[in-house]
Amino acid sequence: MDRKSSLYLSFVLFVGITTLWGCPKKAEVTTTPEAQPQAEKVMPPATPAPSTEAAPAEMKAEAPNEKAATMAEGLKPVYFDFDKSFIRDDAKSIIKANVEWLKANPKAKIKIEGNCDERGTKEYNQALGQRRAANAKKYLTEMGISGHRISLLSYGKEKPICSEHDESCWQKNRRDDFVAVGE
Repeated sequence: MDRKSSLYLSFVLFVGITTLWGCPKKAEVTTTPEAQPQAEKVMPPATPAPSTEAAPAEMKAEAPNEKAATMAEGLKPVYFDFDKSFIRDDAKSIIKANVEWLKANPKAKIKIEGNCDERGTKEYNQALGQRRAANAKKYLTEMGISGHRISLLSYGKEKPICSEHDESCWQKNRRDDFVAVGE
């Protein structure tokens, strides 16, 4: 009986320790970009392909000094679908325009600021914002811009430009801002 109870106790301890060992203590944050869906090799249409969510036309709530800096520099933000970090087809033309500005200003450095809407935890949105910024940087570097000119920052859901609680507002907050930071 003594051997059975010590064997049972050992088994219970083993199961308990392995269960607790496997439980994460906090969310893991990765900077690995998610895979972008593969598109067929087709010539792009004259106008951007419609996406599941339209990019916002106006950005009234953006801070005036940031909007002035971004617009004065010729850099435009790109927008993302909910819970996604890949570059949408309609955002590729915006990034190409940003590339042209960077090529015209070869000494300029930029910061890509990843942003998310208010849904999700702070930690999750920090990681998602980082993945969005990393994917934009990857796209820029694939188009010939040196990675040394690009820094990344994730604000997660901490820097919204719209504070209403609906899809049209959330779409405005799911973005990468391209900000010139000097030469």
